[in-house]
Amino acid sequence: MRVFMNDKRRALAREFSSPRAGDAGYDLYAIDDCEVAPLHRVALRTGLHIEIPAGYVGLVKDRSSVASAGMHCLAGVIDSSYRGELKILMVNLDSDTVLIKAGHKIAQLIIVPVFAEEVELAPRLEDLSPSERGEGGFGSTGK
Repeated sequence: MRVFMNDKRRALAREFSSPRAGDAGYDLYAIDDCEVAPLHRVALRTGLHIEIPAGYVGLVKDRSSVASAGMHCLAGVIDSSYRGELKILMVNLDSDTVLIKAGHKIAQLIIVPVFAEEVELAPRLEDLSPSERGEGGFGSTGK
C-alpha cells in the first residue's frame, strides 16, 4: 500500500505506519482543530492520500476511546480506486460539544479483501439454498 502525507499532516509529526503486532487497524489522525456540536456531523481531514491495492477495500471504524466520548464514524468505505484526501465523516451523539484537536487519533482504517464473485440472479426466492437461520432477522440468533 502506498501513502502520501500532505504538508499539514507531516507538520504534525504523526507517521502513518503499520499497526502494532496483534492490532488490526491503521491509526487515523485529525489534522485540524474542530468543535462538533451535539448531533452535528463533520468531515475531518487526515492529510492522507492512500493507494489501496486492487482487490482490497479500506473500512473506517470507530476507536473505542473516541466512541466513548460520543463520536461515531459514518460512511466508512474507501475504494481502491480513490486517490483523494481521506476524510472521516463523524457525528457527535453526545449531549455536549466535542473538541477534536489536530493530532488526535479519530478512527482506524482496516484493509480487507473484497468479494468479487460474479452475481447470479435467482428467478424465484425458492431458488436460494436453505440455511439453518433461514429468514431469521434481528435478534434471531440469540442474545
